[in-house]
Amino acid sequence: MSQPAKSVRSPRGTAARSSEEPGPPGPRPSPSSPAAPEATGSGRAAAQRLTMRRKLAAAAMELFAAKGYEATTVDEIAAAAGVARRTFFRHFRSKEEAIFPDHDDTLVRAAGVLDAAPAHENPLDTVCRGIKEVMRMYAASPSVSVARYRLTREVPTLREREIASVARYERLFTRYLLGHFEEGTHHDDDPLLAEVAASAVVTAHNHVLRRWLRSGGEGDVEAQLDHAFAIVRETFGKGIGAGRAPLPSGPVATAQTEGEVLVAVARTDAPLGDVMAAIEKVLKKS
Repeated sequence: MSQPAKSVRSPRGTAARSSEEPGPPGPRPSPSSPAAPEATGSGRAAAQRLTMRRKLAAAAMELFAAKGYEATTVDEIAAAAGVARRTFFRHFRSKEEAIFPDHDDTLVRAAGVLDAAPAHENPLDTVCRGIKEVMRMYAASPSVSVARYRLTREVPTLREREIASVARYERLFTRYLLGHFEEGTHHDDDPLLAEVAASAVVTAHNHVLRRWLRSGGEGDVEAQLDHAFAIVRETFGKGIGAGRAPLPSGPVATAQTEGEVLVAVARTDAPLGDVMAAIEKVLKKS
């Protein structure tokens, strides 16, 4: 059965981030002063941003529970969090968005999993690993996740926001799978196959997540998720390459000598270790 194949990745841009609260005033470092690494500063800013988003989300959750969603205003959420209204809008566009503070950062982490995937890994497995970042986000705070789940069941506007968030992950995974079908074999059904594959993984994730949330956040949710992914691979993976020419059977890499020249032939998805083993085998014989 043909599977989506890895291709060379181009660097992925990071998601745009909102500006942070200005830090305390202080002397600017002189040109001769050692500067902190850029990555460290960026990581600190991201952590501060996420902390503020979670603080605002916690305030919103408390007010929604006490007053009701419709009766709560953005001004009240900002005041409860101890910040100004403009600070709220630096982090969220609306009060319904405040209920999901981690999705932007989780989407970036999921994209990072795709970007860093090993060349030999099946793309469907890569997508399964990517969406685990979403499950880990929920599992990090079970009580908050359960309360948020119950609230979204009661407020249609929040439910719509949740559905919109899920759609962002599906688009990310669809683009990834579409870019990793067999090189040189493009079919009209590729977009459909990629979208259905991504939807299958996301649906499996959401089924396990909802079951876990309804149980009050009890149990090993990651083990449940692995079981669901195994079902997706078994039932969906067999048909993902239907109608395509199968990969050649036999070893993924071969080598032979022609006079004083050694010639190695390998599939593009061949692990480097297999290629080196084929070369070493010929060299030992010569």
